[in-house]
Amino acid sequence: MKYSTSKRVVAAMVMVASLVLGGCSSLSEVTADGTTEKPVFPDPRKVTFDNDQGTFPNRDSLKLVKSGMTKDQLYHLLGRPHFQEGFFGVREWDYLFHFRTPGNGRNRVTTCQFKVVFDKNYHAQSFFMRPVGDPNDMCTLNSDKQMQQFDLSADGVFAFNKADLTNLTASGKSRLQEIAREIGQLGAIESIQITGYTDPLGSAAHNSMLSEQRAMTVRQYLETLGIPAGVMIARGAGETTMFAQCDQRMAKVTLITCLAPNRRVTLKVTSAANPLAAK
Repeated sequence: MKYSTSKRVVAAMVMVASLVLGGCSSLSEVTADGTTEKPVFPDPRKVTFDNDQGTFPNRDSLKLVKSGMTKDQLYHLLGRPHFQEGFFGVREWDYLFHFRTPGNGRNRVTTCQFKVVFDKNYHAQSFFMRPVGDPNDMCTLNSDKQMQQFDLSADGVFAFNKADLTNLTASGKSRLQEIAREIGQLGAIESIQITGYTDPLGSAAHNSMLSEQRAMTVRQYLETLGIPAGVMIARGAGETTMFAQCDQRMAKVTLITCLAPNRRVTLKVTSAANPLAAK
């Protein structure tokens, strides 16, 4: 019995020791003042928080993250770290954050890894970020602006060869309502550049007027949805073959269909700095 008890005690001590050693280790080489030249991120597939999925952080909370914060203060703003960080002596916290990014990312969501590095007194000193997947403007701490682009097929937004508000289609209104909601999630909007394009069929003068009128109508409708008029600039770019080049010898109906990608309205939205921009 005593031998069995001793074995259990030894096993427990070994387990505790391994946890302590594991907790004291770091993925990155962290200095006493909380810096690292080569931040090492964990495998995003090993996230353990929120059913192994990470979180959609509160942007207002992210704006409050500063150097010098304690772990308790960061926990209050961001929640607990999303990976198995260990138990003792931990000087790195890693998160998997998802951001709604209209026009970008898988299912309009961009995923980033965010790392906090602490000094020897466990005060946050360094912050690092990287994208999961393709590079993007969201997953950076150096960007002072965010850019989003929305592309609208003119054929789906307006009746054929029309540009006024009364000829805005039901599907076009629905899409613009969706875009307005997504723009509202971006935070402080600095500018929205709305540009209309047509295909090369018809006269240059007509196409210039049509493209401008469509851009103005989109601006007008977005204003009714609560987008401030002062941040929107509408212009017509006239005819273009930038998006599709077609053989002019095609039958007219076939040619019109082929040129459809050139008949569009684009919205380029510039919003304020990334909430995790350098402190």
